Amino acid sequence: MFDHLIQSSSSVSLLGTLLVLLLVYFISSSSFSSNADGKQPPGPKPLPVLGNLLQLDLKRPYNTLLKLSKKYGSVFTIYFGPKKVVVLAGYKTVKEALVDKADVFGERDPMKIVESSKGHGVLWSNGDSWKEMRRFTLTNLRDYGMGKKACEDKIIEECQHLIEVFKTFKAFDTTQPMNYAVSNIILFVLRYLTTLKAKLHPHFYCSCL
Repeated sequence: MFDHLIQSSSSVSLLGTLLVLLLVYFISSSSFSSNADGKQPPGPKPLPVLGNLLQLDLKRPYNTLLKLSKKYGSVFTIYFGPKKVVVLAGYKTVKEALVDKADVFGERDPMKIVESSKGHGVLWSNGDSWKEMRRFTLTNLRDYGMGKKACEDKIIEECQHLIEVFKTFKAFDTTQPMNYAVSNIILFVLRYLTTLKAKLHPHFYCSCL
């Protein structure tokens, strides 16, 4: 009797798991198919939930995107999980979208993490609001010396320091020293030491944007 109850419980658990998986599959499939009903660029067929992640070389995703562009053209669709992304490949395509039609394609993708800012600030604003914030920022930066001799000296100083950093290593990630150099030019009142061991809080250079 007890063994029978255990077997029944296991069967119910297995059936419940299968039902949940089927539900996830149908929800994901309907989501992908609803997106595919509209006009969108061609691309590889996505898997439920995972999208095209299994097709990507996670270490060098640009290699995968390059191969896909040769198969599907300079504009194609790919799914990072359930997130649909339209990829532009090639100089002419990128220039046409981001330069010639900047008003159409220039806005940032909305993210829930920045909804609290309500589109304010130079970093997250778009369109006319961004232009106004940029104009205000540049005007005030000029008052603090941007474009003047003092700023030129700071740029030269940072360039010289970067040259010394690049001479020290054969191969390394240049992201950190470049971020430090740009941040030091913007906030040139106080210079931050740009050693690879130095730990600069992300808010330091993010606030410069």
